[in-house]
Amino acid sequence: MNFNLDAINIFILFVMLLNSTYGLIVYSRNRGDKTNFFFFILTISISMWGLSMLGYRGFSDDDVVLFMSRLLYFSAIMIPTAFVYFVLVFPNQNIKISAYQKYLTPIPLIVLCVLALYPGGFIHDVIVRSNEEPFIIFNQLTHILFGLYVVSYFSWAYWIVYKKYLVANNILKIQLGYIFIGTFVSTVITLITNLGLLYFGNFALNWVGQVGIIFMITLIFYSILKFHLFNIKVIATELFVFILWVFIFVKFFLSNNLQDQIVNAVLLLLLIIIGTFLIKSVIKEVNQREKIEKLAADLQTANDRLLELDKQKSEFVSFATHQLRAPLTAMKGYASLILEGDLGKLSTVIRDAITRIYDSSKTLTNIVDDYLNISRIELGSMKYSFEPVDLKELVGDVIAELKPNIEKSGLALSFSADKDKKYIVQADRDKFKQIISNIIDNSVKYTPSGSVAISLDKKDKKIIFSVKDTGIGIATAVMSKLFAKFSRADNANKQNIHGTGLGLFVAKEIVLAHNGKIWAESDGEGRGSAFFVEWEEAL
Repeated sequence: MNFNLDAINIFILFVMLLNSTYGLIVYSRNRGDKTNFFFFILTISISMWGLSMLGYRGFSDDDVVLFMSRLLYFSAIMIPTAFVYFVLVFPNQNIKISAYQKYLTPIPLIVLCVLALYPGGFIHDVIVRSNEEPFIIFNQLTHILFGLYVVSYFSWAYWIVYKKYLVANNILKIQLGYIFIGTFVSTVITLITNLGLLYFGNFALNWVGQVGIIFMITLIFYSILKFHLFNIKVIATELFVFILWVFIFVKFFLSNNLQDQIVNAVLLLLLIIIGTFLIKSVIKEVNQREKIEKLAADLQTANDRLLELDKQKSEFVSFATHQLRAPLTAMKGYASLILEGDLGKLSTVIRDAITRIYDSSKTLTNIVDDYLNISRIELGSMKYSFEPVDLKELVGDVIAELKPNIEKSGLALSFSADKDKKYIVQADRDKFKQIISNIIDNSVKYTPSGSVAISLDKKDKKIIFSVKDTGIGIATAVMSKLFAKFSRADNANKQNIHGTGLGLFVAKEIVLAHNGKIWAESDGEGRGSAFFVEWEEAL
């Protein structure tokens, strides 16, 4: 039995295999997905239709061509119903198909399929003509019924697509548009060449529909991939491998001698094995990468959430501390008035009580100021007013303000700076005063007895402020985290329980904002410590 494999039949074979490849790729991604399942059924129906056309055009035996003609109608009848079911579930596989759609929709399909295979149902006979398309003698009534069935079912499918299009989002609108355009183009081509022209006895273009269907199936395939986000790397690999298989298969089919057939068969077998391993390795690589990307995305989401929570925390602390500051300032002010005697004489007991209230309110005010500064730093809302500042004058003012505490501690205090030099820096006066006050006050607090030496030096156009004491010192283990938030040494906790561990952190942030440098040095616990702050000299 001879078979004519001309250029048109090769083209039909290629389209048929490509359709089957589309269906297998989509179905293999998720076999439980209804969208994928009905797309697979649609592609198989189309491939069966193409296979029937191959037999119809390729064989010359009358009985074989007659059978293929009936099979051509049979497979063509399955396509509209498969397409209707596909658009019903696309893109959401959880859509329930009603009892009417489930049980009544296939009835025309069943009736027409029986007529297609029944002798005389659709086709009475086929006349095979050399170098021309076979001439079909068909039943005009059933041919018209078949045409009405195809038009009505595709129109029904278009109506479903249109209704979904009206309520779809932007991406889904594009996908449904692809489905409509591809299907409409293919349907019009098929109705003209495979139905209309046949009615008038023109069989020259009877094969065009089997080729034109590629528009429909390719655009649907693209829509499914776009919706399900299948990895393009995997799809490209699979298509490349499948096309390569098809090429070798066609080459095997067209081989003229046994030797070529054996070579092509072995080559095809090797390519199937290698291609399968290649596809699996690409899928594995893509899956691993997607897992990593998902973990990275989840981590980024969690990180963004933590940043948002941290910002909210800072905003809350800023609000709360700002609200606390006003009443604390009032308490401190009134306590100061009472102690100064502006509100009358005080007994010793009352003075001691008011002194405790004043000291406690002052401590609490300092703590609130620290928290307020931290929240401003974290929110990026700390404002600086830069101006030329004489550090020698500023340090003298701070020492004068702290003099009562220094004298009470009984420490020997010294301040050294060159009288003939000016120590000018470009800085925020109030912020710098806060830093200097904090460092000197810490040295006084953590030096039970001994001395505190304060000095200003110039070196390489830099001004260095230093405070050296003979106090409790700093352990080596603590030194690395001394300027961290809420960090305090154990011996500092014993010496001063009211510290928050925030003062040095705030000082460091302010110094950095001034492009300066702050650090500490110590030979260990009980051996004193030294703090240094370095700024650029303002020229």
